[in-house]
Amino acid sequence: MIVVCGESLIDFLPVSVDAGETAYRPFPGGSPYNVAIATARLDAPTAFLGKISSDAFGDLLAGTLSQNGVDLRWLARGPELTTLAFVTAAPGEEPRYAFYAEGAADRMVAETDIPDTFPPDVTCLHVGFGAVTPDVDPVSRRWEALADREADQRIVSFDPNVRPNMVADKQAYLKRLEGWVDRATMIKVSSADLRWLYPGTAPERAAETWCGRGPKLVVMTRGAYGAMAWGHRVEAEVNGARVEVVDTVGAGDTFQGALLVGLAERGLLTRDGLDSATKGDLEDVMGFATRAAAVNCTRAGMDPPRRSELR
Repeated sequence: MIVVCGESLIDFLPVSVDAGETAYRPFPGGSPYNVAIATARLDAPTAFLGKISSDAFGDLLAGTLSQNGVDLRWLARGPELTTLAFVTAAPGEEPRYAFYAEGAADRMVAETDIPDTFPPDVTCLHVGFGAVTPDVDPVSRRWEALADREADQRIVSFDPNVRPNMVADKQAYLKRLEGWVDRATMIKVSSADLRWLYPGTAPERAAETWCGRGPKLVVMTRGAYGAMAWGHRVEAEVNGARVEVVDTVGAGDTFQGALLVGLAERGLLTRDGLDSATKGDLEDVMGFATRAAAVNCTRAGMDPPRRSELR
């Protein structure tokens, strides 16, 4: 089982209505929330660990997880409001987000909301950020403590999912983020994230540097140009898939979910498995993840494919 930890929110996406006016339609979202949906749709046993509001938006979030087959045994509910995100994107540009998140439920995970132990079938913990950044406490401390506790027993996967407009102090943010680089077993990061984090450094060099700090696998997505991966003894690269793009919201999260599923299905989602992965293994897994992300891009909002759509 893959346990996905982190935020959940409502994305308001622009839609055209009468006379070409723009309105905003709500969609369940949040990077780790999206990853949980993506892995579950690919038939991987998946659970979500986090806190969701008891308001109407929270009901929508919890209901959508359940409808997609995500295990909710570690889902906490609370009276705090749901985080809201308004999304805008110009053609050819990365989506931009405006978050309304202060005191929201997904930022108020309590120590008692974290299970003391996991059953043996939990092979991977995935921790993702976004509206909740690595320097937002106390919730970020909860995820750090959980990852440190579990790192010797199962894979810890990490996606920084950088949101520059949420970062008040870049140096403090970078210090906390690099703490995750040091503790994670594997990382997925976009080239756009690395350019913002390390201006003046080629994203490929930054990703290689991260791999040298301890993770057994670092995967860098490059949008329409595909993805690259670095292990301790192997490198790999795949091209992007050509599709008619409707929007790119959730594409990285779909890639992340499919990446975890692809590794798990090949017996590689373990420390020994990542150590033994070949160039061909990584090409196959990234190709699978790239196809899944491409399907998501042909639809409005986060809408990852089911297994039958990738056969």
